[in-house]
Amino acid sequence: MMKAYLLTILVLITTSAGAQTLEQRYPACDLTAQHELKSRLGGSITDPRQAHISSRSNILEADLGTARKARRLTQNETDQLYRRVEAVRSGANHYTRKQGFLSAAEVASYDRELDAIAMQACHPAQK
Repeated sequence: MMKAYLLTILVLITTSAGAQTLEQRYPACDLTAQHELKSRLGGSITDPRQAHISSRSNILEADLGTARKARRLTQNETDQLYRRVEAVRSGANHYTRKQGFLSAAEVASYDRELDAIAMQACHPAQK
């Protein structure tokens, strides 16, 4: 009886750990939290909206690295997604330097691109 009880508990623990979603393991997959992300200014980051894009980019790149190490993404997929993230970061930095700020419309556009990248990383094609 005690063995069956312990076995049941062990199965429940491993099942719940295995059922953990990617959204819980990879912060970039939680788009709601990513959209609400507030970041600090400092260094070359001079605009709050630029800081938001920079922080989202950092989180997404970290999650890409984790997904690659876990072999959820191929090296080629990871490289392509990194390039897209860097293009967003570069664009945000360029517009901030040029205009002195990042507009709400530009942030919305960059957020959409980061969302698309995150969804590719969080839900890679079945191999």
